[in-house]
Amino acid sequence: MSTAAVETAPPPVAPPLVIGIDPSLTCTGVAGDGWADALRCKGRGHHRLRWLREEVRERTRAADLVVIEGAAYGRGGQAGHHELASLWWILTQDLWERKIPYAVVNPHSRTIYATGSATPAKEHPKEKRARIAKGMVRDAVAERYGLECDGPGRYDKADAMILAAMGLHWAGWPLAVVPDTHRRALDAVPWPERTPRLQASDLKVSSKNS
Repeated sequence: MSTAAVETAPPPVAPPLVIGIDPSLTCTGVAGDGWADALRCKGRGHHRLRWLREEVRERTRAADLVVIEGAAYGRGGQAGHHELASLWWILTQDLWERKIPYAVVNPHSRTIYATGSATPAKEHPKEKRARIAKGMVRDAVAERYGLECDGPGRYDKADAMILAAMGLHWAGWPLAVVPDTHRRALDAVPWPERTPRLQASDLKVSSKNS
């Protein structure tokens, strides 16, 4: 009986693990494809910073790419900005030390990718725009990705999900088709150098055609 070589199909190509982070002292959003968490710590100061670092580290342990929102110092009447800046640098320093590539997305780009506009609630009264815009991002996450972000931290979870979706789109694994009005947000992001896990492949869906 001949022992002809058996042809085997190439292993399926799995998408990279991309995690989105919306850093906040009161409620940090962390999300990936199909899930989102809200990290809320009752402590303050060093205890809170250490707790958030450890919780984020656990969720990004195997990440191929992390997409983190940049600081928005124009919000909150300057309250807590000193500690919030510390949190942002602690999280990114930890990613850097673990050699996990990360991209920084400004809040406007995140909102554009979600809604198509940096100011989607501009037709509403000024004092209500921020809250309405947050709700519009949350609605986009539910409609586009089927992920309902409810309860405490719902807006933080939705923001983190959009950030993760942006990273997957850039890597060539878009979770949904988005119009050019939304996709243009990717061009404003200083993306990191591509690692082998983030290389484009003929087996992937090209982000240019999605």
